[in-house]
Amino acid sequence: MEPESVYSVRSESDTGSHGGWTSLLVTLSLVLVWYAWLYFKKPGSRLPPGPRGLPLVGNLLSLDPDLHSYFAGLAHTYGPIYKLQLGSKLCIVITSPSVAREVLKDHDVTFANRDVPAAARAASYGGSDIVWTPYGPEWRMLRKVCVLKMLSNATLDSVHDLRRKQVRRTVGYFYSRVGSPVNVGEQMFLNVLNVITNMLWGGTVQEEAGGLGTEFRQVISEMTELLGKPNVSDFYPGLARFDLQGAFRHMESLGKKFDAIFETVIGQRLRMEKEGAKEGKDFLTFLLRLKEEGDSKTPLTMTHLKALLMDMVVGGTDTSSNTIEFAMSEILNKPLVLEKARQELEAVVGKDSIVEESHLHKLPYLHAVMKETLRLHPVLPLLVPHCPSETCTVGGYTIPKGSRIFINVWAIHRDPSSWENPLEFDPNRFLDSKWDYSGSDFNYFPFGSGRRICAGIAMAERMVMHSLATLVHSFDWKLPQGDKLDLSEKFGIVLKKKIPLVAIPTPRLSDPALYQ
Repeated sequence: MEPESVYSVRSESDTGSHGGWTSLLVTLSLVLVWYAWLYFKKPGSRLPPGPRGLPLVGNLLSLDPDLHSYFAGLAHTYGPIYKLQLGSKLCIVITSPSVAREVLKDHDVTFANRDVPAAARAASYGGSDIVWTPYGPEWRMLRKVCVLKMLSNATLDSVHDLRRKQVRRTVGYFYSRVGSPVNVGEQMFLNVLNVITNMLWGGTVQEEAGGLGTEFRQVISEMTELLGKPNVSDFYPGLARFDLQGAFRHMESLGKKFDAIFETVIGQRLRMEKEGAKEGKDFLTFLLRLKEEGDSKTPLTMTHLKALLMDMVVGGTDTSSNTIEFAMSEILNKPLVLEKARQELEAVVGKDSIVEESHLHKLPYLHAVMKETLRLHPVLPLLVPHCPSETCTVGGYTIPKGSRIFINVWAIHRDPSSWENPLEFDPNRFLDSKWDYSGSDFNYFPFGSGRRICAGIAMAERMVMHSLATLVHSFDWKLPQGDKLDLSEKFGIVLKKKIPLVAIPTPRLSDPALYQ
């Protein structure tokens, strides 16, 4: 090779090397700027305290999978309000009633928005449901449809027979398995799912989807797990389009399984209406009528309608069935609690009759059992993350616009400064009528508080109470020989039992015909 050629090649190599060093220096400079922005206070702002993080990743690498207990532990070090830097996302964790009150009551409008994870966007038709839609006219329309129309006490009363029929069907199943172990949570999930699909479109999962109840539970379990799992797309929004963990694609494929069912039942209902069939009383009939009547300013679209169906199916099943499973586990672990609940049921219902919804308001101790279950094992341990629409001050600290706000209701419900013997399951503490689900007392708010409080409280209360009362009243329960009751939890956006409750039912009622 001629000298000129050698020189020429070296020159290009040096140039490439120089370019590489320049890129590296630029990257390092950006990291330093980011680090300085993160850890040095801006004039006039005072971010909450929190653990130091690493450049670019912040505190991501130190996260524990059991976020609710991990966050509670950090609160002992950093106080009732602290920050975590998760990638480029600033997260604020709140672990005290007084600070929760500031967020959910004093600054309710500011914090009425959601920080929508990528997986949630995939599951909710782009965030078109009541859970994730931004606060504004569209959300108010959806809230009105749910609370005043679809989930009101009057509407729930009108579909009472549908719920009753499904509960009796579940009792019949347990009766057929007398003396054999049954997975209580699995059966209660199927029970709740069929109650909900009955109310939604007048059919059960077996009828509409070929007996896929177990598969449906797996699909919904995967969906709630994805919603609670850390996702790179949420911590680095610039990378969201690449979906590096595949969470969006996975959630989208799960959502399509439900969308296919929604399309089928909606198509059937529209055809029935064209043929002049008798109008049903289920929610789908009601929603289709609302869609046609529509508010001209903020109409209910078909996308909204399907997103609401998704909320009901996904949001109402795991939550209610897990609560029933936790409640059954706790009272089987406390024979005195079980005996007291049974005495109340026998006094109100009697052993020669079955539990009806009309009995529920006469069962204060069983209500206390449900409330205590939701205290120790709140359905959404960190609620649904809030997001401030503007920078504001909470607890004496600056909370920047766009932060992700976690409210650790699980830790607040176990705070020894608010609750005597907080880890003890004691329904007696709820016999005082001052405790309710309104979210007005920030020592106890399992369904959230403020504008974004859960819309399905009335339905959840009826389903959990009726199912729990029926299980306790209709059967004796014992664990299979050699099994021990385990009350440990598995974290997710929806809290669940780590070890499923498997128990053996024995009939208690005087007449076998009551189980038919």
